[in-house]
Amino acid sequence: MKRIQLGNTVFEGENDAYLIEADRTTLVDTAVSIPAVRADLREGLSELGVGFADVDAVVLTHWHPDHAGLAGEIQTEGGAEVYVHEADAPLVDGRERPFATNPAAQRETFERWGMPAAARDRLTEFFETEGTDIYGRDAEVTPIADGETIDLGGVKLETVHLPGHTAGLCAFAFDPRTVPGHEPVSGNGGDGNGGESPVEAFTGDALLPRYTPNVGGADVRVEEPLAAYADSLVRIVDRDWDAAHPGHRERIDEPSRRAAEILDHHRDRTRRVIDVLESGPATAWEVSAALFGDLEEIHTLHGPGEAFAHLDHLERAGVLERDGTAYRLLDPDPNVDDLFPTTALDAAST
Repeated sequence: MKRIQLGNTVFEGENDAYLIEADRTTLVDTAVSIPAVRADLREGLSELGVGFADVDAVVLTHWHPDHAGLAGEIQTEGGAEVYVHEADAPLVDGRERPFATNPAAQRETFERWGMPAAARDRLTEFFETEGTDIYGRDAEVTPIADGETIDLGGVKLETVHLPGHTAGLCAFAFDPRTVPGHEPVSGNGGDGNGGESPVEAFTGDALLPRYTPNVGGADVRVEEPLAAYADSLVRIVDRDWDAAHPGHRERIDEPSRRAAEILDHHRDRTRRVIDVLESGPATAWEVSAALFGDLEEIHTLHGPGEAFAHLDHLERAGVLERDGTAYRLLDPDPNVDDLFPTTALDAAST
């Protein structure tokens, strides 16, 4: 297995695509469909003796264009089978429009968040500047579901559904000893289910090494985004993989611990949201401004989306109530820990 690192200034940068040279030559994630990144991917594959037409399977962790943008083009060149979770499939095969190209969805969402007109205009201009090309060509997809196995011939990828960042985000767990050219990471030696076989996973944006994946703004289709992501983080902890190969930047050698850290981060952020509301009712946009300050480009979407995810979580728990677009605190001193699931690592630390 070889990691191909790709430049990407459109979103968070330093995308990773992974080449598995099994019986079926497979690419896990592609990249955004812009000329510079397309050239980077072609060059990275060429150095390994592979062209787009040689790829037999493309496995997508989720629908975002910095992961799926070139899937359709690769499929066009060589007929690769494209796998993606059934919840994200419509955004890869073209049956649904992405949020950035859907003005009606934008209006409804921005109104719900209390986003002022000037911020809406800036974000809309950003979407228009980036254009639709970043999403690439539509692909004919093979929808997959949690627990399904993708057989690459000698290597099997287990689909692990981890919604939150997107509705259909998945990790793909595998036995590293079966992957040609890959040296298994020396870890806990377990499979997360009491076994002894090592297991690693491609995690896309479910788990990242340096920052926390956005919830709420990254995919506005997700119901109860923070609760969904918290449950996904618990699932990662419980799986206890030996290593995670993320969609951005470097390998994560203690994925369970990293997942627990991100869950704790969201507990702390929830406390900060409560602190903001102690000064009086506020919209998701106003809470975002208090948390993150001035935002530019895609972060103009992600900031209030993240604030909304936390506000929605607190509203459902009865800690606050919504009046129009503003949220008012009902319980100024809730037990925030009780609002999130616990993990085996939480129990071990008490």
